[in-house]
Amino acid sequence: MSDLVKMAGDAKCWLLDEAAPRWSMVGRTRAGLFAERMTLSGEPDASYFRTFVQARHVYSFVTIGELGWRGDWRALVTQTVDLLLRRARRADGFFVHKLDADGSAIDPRADLYDQAFVLFALGTAGKALMRKDWIDAAESLLDRIEAEWTHPSGGFREGEIATVLPRRQNPHMHLLEAFLALSEASGRGRFADAAQSIANLASNRFIDQETGALLEYFTDELGPAPGNEGRIAEPGHCFEWAWLFERIAAMGWTVGADASDRLVQFARSCGIDAGRGVAINEILTNGAVHDARARLWPQTERLKAAIARYKRLGTSVEKREAADAALGLRKYFDVPKPGLWRDKLDENGTWIHEMSPGSSLYHISCAYRELIETVG
Repeated sequence: MSDLVKMAGDAKCWLLDEAAPRWSMVGRTRAGLFAERMTLSGEPDASYFRTFVQARHVYSFVTIGELGWRGDWRALVTQTVDLLLRRARRADGFFVHKLDADGSAIDPRADLYDQAFVLFALGTAGKALMRKDWIDAAESLLDRIEAEWTHPSGGFREGEIATVLPRRQNPHMHLLEAFLALSEASGRGRFADAAQSIANLASNRFIDQETGALLEYFTDELGPAPGNEGRIAEPGHCFEWAWLFERIAAMGWTVGADASDRLVQFARSCGIDAGRGVAINEILTNGAVHDARARLWPQTERLKAAIARYKRLGTSVEKREAADAALGLRKYFDVPKPGLWRDKLDENGTWIHEMSPGSSLYHISCAYRELIETVG
């Protein structure tokens, strides 16, 4: 436990003293958009700003603020949310995919994944800043999603970008995260019911009943996609769903602990590369490696799942797994400029040189919040 306590302290220092100052100031546009990505030397790229990345930044700075950052996170969050509601929302109520630096739409298509993160941002920020109007805006968006994109075989259509098969679990996972945030923020039964529906869908259709693996790709009727595509599982998503199921279990819902146990057992048994100390990108349901590279975000989900399970089980196994996950994540922060990170580690242990994606701050801040609030 002493190792975890030190890691939590280090995580808080990194998040509040290194990441927050950089991402709150560098590359932030006059209109109120956070940087989409930065070079490892700290230069922002202003060529486009995706709506879901802005929504993720809203969550990140609410989290950073609530953990004790002294910057004016409330003003940053308010400006960004107001911009999204004013400039990114279409006349039909859906939110566009991509903006320019001034907040004008450069890709007006609406996508389910984007809508999920807008809902999440509205719930998170609405609770933190006591903005009932933002919760109301989320409910209006849910009206549109349910009216236009409800799928007869369960779940939702993905909108105007992913218009062909396969169907995916991923947008539904983030809808569950959003509905939980909105339910906690508002106490409205509609959001709790929506969360329960997605959790049941995942338990019954997304999780392979034989192996406990979370499948990624599906037919129109939510059967596994044909061929190898229908056998792909991502350890990071197994861990992310397990974390969500742990939250559901803590709320007393019947779907929860058993699903988490099965997902984690599968992902840990064949989705961790012990040599590099990281969770890899993709495996098949038979345990074969499909993509041995390792992105940053699966490390955060590995950590979140272990911390959530430690809170429920209190075992040395979960403590050790949390510490191993935190060590794996920390590798990605070994960069010249503090507060940035690498995103992809190849199968040979070599870093792929590319910009730091701002979208990752959401994953990091969520994982570090779990760690800090549990053992810090």
